Amino acid sequence: MYAIVEIGGHQYRVAEGDVLYVDRQHEDSGNSITFNRVFLTNDGDGGIDFGGPSIDGATVEATVLDHVKADKVIVFKKKRRKGYKKKRGHRQPMSQIKIDSISLSSGKKEKKKKEKKSSASEETNQVSTDMKAKEAITHIENTPLDQLQGFVPEDEDRVTVQRAWDDKQETEG
Repeated sequence: MYAIVEIGGHQYRVAEGDVLYVDRQHEDSGNSITFNRVFLTNDGDGGIDFGGPSIDGATVEATVLDHVKADKVIVFKKKRRKGYKKKRGHRQPMSQIKIDSISLSSGKKEKKKKEKKSSASEETNQVSTDMKAKEAITHIENTPLDQLQGFVPEDEDRVTVQRAWDDKQETEG
């Protein structure tokens, strides 16, 4: 089983038992850290879960092993024929972590899927009124009156849509 997780603004592919060097974490050596931003999980049997953007309830547990510095990066600046040379170095602070466990919560996922399906079915029964005036006019003109019931509310403030609605009622009514 492996997961794609965000740690310190970077994405890592992690599995249980992996040892990683990541940007320095604020926890002390020996303490446990939980990462909640899990983007993808693979259970090893071909079952892949994608998040949108992250998987709700999925966590990765890790233990901080040590705080170290990365290899030195040399920054050398020079302007030719001017006698200007600057040599600087930098060592990025890193944390060495060990991945202890990857956990999923499938119960929450199923409930949310059911809620999304029920809300999607309600949306299909009701026509969206979030249209621009021109789109609403063409929708009103091209749809029979019995299917438009409740489309334009009584307190409609857009005059062009209200006129199209009134014209439609006069011609069919």
